Amino acid sequence: MLVSRRLDWGEDRVVYVSADGALRSIAARLTDVEPPDEFQRIAAGRAAFRTTDLCELKALLERLSPLDGRRDV
Repeated sequence: MLVSRRLDWGEDRVVYVSADGALRSIAARLTDVEPPDEFQRIAAGRAAFRTTDLCELKALLERLSPLDGRRDV
């Protein structure tokens, strides 16, 4: 049974009563307390990465690149 939802240890967590009656908590992202975001709904498990995450990774790699802007690929 869900008891509460709160920010603990820097993350969104849900508190629930376990089968043995103890209060436990788990990261909310690991539960179904919120519906999946639009990307997850449309991708339906077919995409390993979100486009926005790949764009952020590309920008990070470009900043860290030792090639000084050269494109020797």
